[in-house]
Amino acid sequence: MATDTVVVSDLEKPIETHGIERVSPQARAHVRIFDNFTMWLSANLVISTVALGGLAIPIFKLGFWDGLAIIVLFNILGVLPVAFFSTLGPKLGLRQMTISRFSFGWVGAIIMSLFNVAACIGWSAVNVIVGGQLVSALSKGAIPAWVGVVVIAVLTTVVSIYGYKYVHRYERFAWIPMAIIFALLAVIGGPKATIVPTPAMSLAWVGSLISFGGAIYGFATGWTSYAADYNVNQPEETSTSRVFWLTFLGVTIPCILLETLGLTLSTATAYAGKEGGDLLAAVLQPLGGFGTFLLALLTLSVIANNIPNDYSLGLTMQVLGKSFQKINRAIWTLIGAVIYIAIAIPASQNYSGTLENFLLLVAYWLGPWAVILFLEDRLFRRGKYNVDDWNTASKLPIGWAALVSMALGLVGVYLGASQLLFTGPLAQALGGADVGFELGVVFACIAYLILRPLELKQSKR
Repeated sequence: MATDTVVVSDLEKPIETHGIERVSPQARAHVRIFDNFTMWLSANLVISTVALGGLAIPIFKLGFWDGLAIIVLFNILGVLPVAFFSTLGPKLGLRQMTISRFSFGWVGAIIMSLFNVAACIGWSAVNVIVGGQLVSALSKGAIPAWVGVVVIAVLTTVVSIYGYKYVHRYERFAWIPMAIIFALLAVIGGPKATIVPTPAMSLAWVGSLISFGGAIYGFATGWTSYAADYNVNQPEETSTSRVFWLTFLGVTIPCILLETLGLTLSTATAYAGKEGGDLLAAVLQPLGGFGTFLLALLTLSVIANNIPNDYSLGLTMQVLGKSFQKINRAIWTLIGAVIYIAIAIPASQNYSGTLENFLLLVAYWLGPWAVILFLEDRLFRRGKYNVDDWNTASKLPIGWAALVSMALGLVGVYLGASQLLFTGPLAQALGGADVGFELGVVFACIAYLILRPLELKQSKR
């Protein structure tokens, strides 16, 4: 057994002390398999999910039924890799970005971890922007949005610092009041909705479908790089199929339901021009003081969504090298909080544009990265890992095949991306349709199928 394998359960300690070290099978004390469901249910049953669905009509210019079809289809596609990678937590006892070392090697995993650090910080910034809007709405402008950003970030960071056990304790119950409030929102706002007709079929409409699909996919699959972080303390014999389906449903159910709610509310003329937190505030306004109380609770829902970002940020920083590993993950979490607060305060002035572009950006790198890890696990390793090699660079793959495949995947992204500041040549030919993440996955997949066998022949690892 490797000397840096955790043997004593860290769950018995008030504050989790270990980071990316492998959790020994003998130290696995987390037996609540249903936590695989509640963890992701709470993390997605939040106001940001509603806000995303509300972009379909005003931003992407879709109708109701075509917007709904995209929400269902692309959520299912986006959650599949999250559910698959979550099964590796109990199996390997390793954190998600640490597992990427078995495909990308030591140096390649460092590069991918930098991508993930950016994702963790970006998701946190996007989420606290919505929370800040709600705080401002609650106080009728007396409290500026930046104050809400800071307060939510502080509360999130406290839970994240305490670690794995407390993350699950919080997420185990956080979904309950939120489910009740969102049901009430549907009852109040639903009758005011109208069915916006699907636009006439055209190249522009197809482009909007694909672009909105990319945003939906990016939101759902954004958990992929965190997936195994939240069940590494579960026993090796934990049912793989149960972990898969509990995770799949834990993300899919709230995403589809709340994005549909956002889509529905955006069609009501009574809420025209409202978005994000302001939209939800407008729906609850008729309830007076009770509505204000519900808004306060909705503001706290951002914490459940941000906790995985903050917690996994600290772990990801340790993958950057052994010197980074010596610094406690809680310190990295604190540093990350300072950074995303600094980003969120000015970005809150353009919420929709910020959300749309960031979600697509996340989808771009995660697609190629995920397909490389999937092929490595299913095709080249067939599920078998020498887990004790996780922290020994000389025993890990060199990683050039994964890095080259990732680079080619990003070439595909370049060709098909369609952003406000940049449109790739193929996207231009398709009328602005964003096919960046699809091309990224295809290019990376083909490249890895060709290059990984060559690397294995060369290095045998």
